[in-house]
Amino acid sequence: MSALEEIRSRFQNDHFATDATGIVIDSAEPGKAVCSLVLEEKHMNENNVPMGGAVFTLADIACAVAANGYSEKKTVSQQASITFLSPAKGSRLVAEASCLRSGRTTALYTVDVRDELGTYVAHATMNGYIIG
Repeated sequence: MSALEEIRSRFQNDHFATDATGIVIDSAEPGKAVCSLVLEEKHMNENNVPMGGAVFTLADIACAVAANGYSEKKTVSQQASITFLSPAKGSRLVAEASCLRSGRTTALYTVDVRDELGTYVAHATMNGYIIG
């Protein structure tokens, strides 16, 4: 089994991200991850654009994979901030997470969410607390 397959298998236990929303882990390396979501009717709000919760969940799981995919230690969310920049115009969202700084007990990640047309949908910063 490849490292990416092992990571996907481990994150299948995150049932909300994988089962309820349908998020897929596209790639992962230490401190980085790319996850995507094919938009469906269930992801849309009353304005027929992806609801903020769907966009945030995508950013959150991308950060989780970047932080935990290759680490022996566990990183949990300590604080998260997201800025919604534009409604998605495409049919697929892609989140790219990367670690800016990882210390002994805390880490800082950024996540950029775009659609497949290049529309910059959201930018998130997430602080993690490193356990163990």
